[in-house]
Amino acid sequence: MAGPAPRKIFVFCDFDGTITARESLEAVFQHFLPGQWEPVKQRILSKETTLREAVPALIESIPSEKCPAVVDFVSGIPLRPGLAELIDFLDDNKIPLVIVSGGIRKMVEIKLSGLLKRVYDVIAVDVDSSGPYLSVDSRFAGGDELVDKAAVIDRYNADKKIVIGDGLTDFNMARHADLVFARDALATYLENNAIAYAAWHDFFDVINGIDRWLAGK
Repeated sequence: MAGPAPRKIFVFCDFDGTITARESLEAVFQHFLPGQWEPVKQRILSKETTLREAVPALIESIPSEKCPAVVDFVSGIPLRPGLAELIDFLDDNKIPLVIVSGGIRKMVEIKLSGLLKRVYDVIAVDVDSSGPYLSVDSRFAGGDELVDKAAVIDRYNADKKIVIGDGLTDFNMARHADLVFARDALATYLENNAIAYAAWHDFFDVINGIDRWLAGK
């Protein structure tokens, strides 16, 4: 008699400030729209506005002619150490990696370059630069979010969900996970809401944490 089917485990990883060593979309706003991001960020945190409302308005304030400069700027933002090794580890354990980002898809593709073909899927915001200003298209908007990350991860029908994140766009996604690796604002949020998480500094910490978790299954 055959044994039970192996559980389907997926890893869902944020991009901005998680894969990148700093928030790349926030850095773009600060560089190309000086003085505009911080007031908007405070309004988001105080719930006067939402990510779904505020982020497209900022992106669509950037002239399309600035697109090459944005690409060059994002190319200079470093990745957090250990990403390639994490992908190796997940491949060895047959665990798919899905990038779930409320940022711009083009930024994800630029930064991951050669690693992109080893990622199971990328969910992010598409931007059109054919008009005078950038135009946002997010097929996965929902609720208050430009990308409804919790709804996105439900699409994969995973038995076990591992989430890696750092910021306010990861709050809802983390609440739906079986194992959460959190840092910065996400860690503070989870602590304040008595939700268990594993702290991490780089992706080597994540590898070690998942390895221990798998050994305990």
